[in-house]
Amino acid sequence: MAKMGTSSRVAAAIVVVLGFVLSLAVVCNGGKTSSFVRKVEKTVDMPLDSDVFKVPPGYNAPQQVHITQGDQLGKALIVSWVTVEEPGSNTVLYWSAYSKKQKSEGKVTTYKFYNYTSGYIHHTTIRNLKFNTKYYYVVGIGHTERQFWFITPPEVGPDVPYTFGLIGDLGQSFDSNKTLTHYELNPQKGQAVLFVGDLSYADNYPNHDNVRWDTWGRFTERSVAYQPWIWTAGNHEIDFAPELGETKPFKPYTHRYHVPYKASGSTAPFWYSVKRASAYIIVLSSYSAYGKYTPQYKWLEQELPKVNRSETPWLIVLMHSPWYNSYNYHYMEGETMRVMYEPWFVKYKVDVVFAGHVHAYERSERISNVAYNIVNGICIPVKDQSAPVYITIGDGGNLEGLATNMTEPQPAYSAYREASFGHATFDIKNRTHAYYGWHRNQDGYAVTVDSMWFFNRYYHPVDDSTSAQ
Repeated sequence: MAKMGTSSRVAAAIVVVLGFVLSLAVVCNGGKTSSFVRKVEKTVDMPLDSDVFKVPPGYNAPQQVHITQGDQLGKALIVSWVTVEEPGSNTVLYWSAYSKKQKSEGKVTTYKFYNYTSGYIHHTTIRNLKFNTKYYYVVGIGHTERQFWFITPPEVGPDVPYTFGLIGDLGQSFDSNKTLTHYELNPQKGQAVLFVGDLSYADNYPNHDNVRWDTWGRFTERSVAYQPWIWTAGNHEIDFAPELGETKPFKPYTHRYHVPYKASGSTAPFWYSVKRASAYIIVLSSYSAYGKYTPQYKWLEQELPKVNRSETPWLIVLMHSPWYNSYNYHYMEGETMRVMYEPWFVKYKVDVVFAGHVHAYERSERISNVAYNIVNGICIPVKDQSAPVYITIGDGGNLEGLATNMTEPQPAYSAYREASFGHATFDIKNRTHAYYGWHRNQDGYAVTVDSMWFFNRYYHPVDDSTSAQ
């Protein structure tokens, strides 16, 4: 009998051990890691004499023309450009097919960074625009005039369809050019870009070579002069270089890229919100103070309750540093911000969070880690249908190259990951459904490598998982 009892205990122990091993397997069983094999080649910057960097002809011709939303509702637009020879006119002349020509006056600024002096940077806000209308605009009045156009968004409302493009960590390499071309030729036709940070990478060059801000502005003009890019500040926008005597963070970025932060009650241009069609977009700063009692914290605490989901059902958050990341690059850099803000994201049912920073692609399931505290030991992210999907899209193509080293095994929260350059689109259909697709640069323009039907967390909060956990 004693012998039998020992055997039973051994068998029971084996069962317990097997159960533990199996439970670990379940915990670590992630989604899909792409098997796509890229041609191994170094990411290379385009030469400075490339046509994409070409200075427009004519005396004092406006260059680096770019637009972004100019108020919270989408009835205003900030037009920005640079002149080199002299300040020239601050006026924007604009009109639609149904209106006479109007003028708007702006302001000009310059800055110095170490041994670099900028051109004359113009910012003019056009107000009281009509929704869903095509406007033409002219800058460079009095010298070399250049004409562009844009289409205003539809009036804010719960069932207004709208398509956003998503690009991050772009830079100015040959791969950057492929990404931008791929986005431009995508038949999905994005109407505005949600840009998740890291623009020119000027700080990667000797003395933070600010000429690289100029080349990047000319490179992206072909898109951003015609449709607004909603800006997020990344780490490569900080430009903090005390060794060069440059101790004011974000100096080039804030001089060149204006955003409508005051319209949403923000006190700094690094965190703000805009409404566009049926989406409420909140931009956060991973590289500004975000702890309790800081300006960003206080603003977000007051901002989230203002979101009226019956008006703008889709709640989108942009930031640079991802909170959930299964690559061995920038791992856990976003963790302290996650600890601060994740409970709010779950409480207010954020639909999706887009980030960059890691130079690859990854999409999570709806998970949260809000239960964890330092004493309870509950430290594994769990499925949570009130939580957002976290998407890392820092795959624009910059000189630093791809992040190829992934953690193994793939975590359970990771639905799909791939180290390739590309862009994405988020196509809102109505208040309940949106179609998301990620596009790899190597594929045809209509090909979607990773896709997901988003079910709105407020109006249609059913499980939209795409892989088993």
